Amino acid sequence: QVQLVESGGGLVQTGGSLRLSCAASRLTFSAYTMAWFRQAPGKEREFVAGITWTGGMTFYADSVKGRFTISRDNAKNTVYLQMNSLKPEDTAVYYCAAGLSKGVLTTPRGYSNWGQGTQVTVSS
Repeated sequence: QVQLVESGGGLVQTGGSLRLSCAASRLTFSAYTMAWFRQAPGKEREFVAGITWTGGMTFYADSVKGRFTISRDNAKNTVYLQMNSLKPEDTAVYYCAAGLSKGVLTTPRGYSNWGQGTQVTVSS
């Protein structure tokens, strides 16, 4: 069974930075498009960033463009999300997702595997 384990969440002040990691196992990591989603209380899960299996293409939600950077290390079976200039509205549980689409999909239905999530809280 595929496992995705997120880490790196926490509490940070407005303007601060965090780096999330997602370690994958029991899958051919290099074949998967990877993405980060987030879900705030009372809201739907929303797309944050995605990266194709080669790492050649990335895609970001408008709300994080210019502040967040997604990357992957296929040798380590890990995908990262560098989050800078954090805002209180970035507060959410962040989920790592893996899917076999050739491109980055922005809907949760496009991903068949999910991690358990990591909490990110940005204080004002």
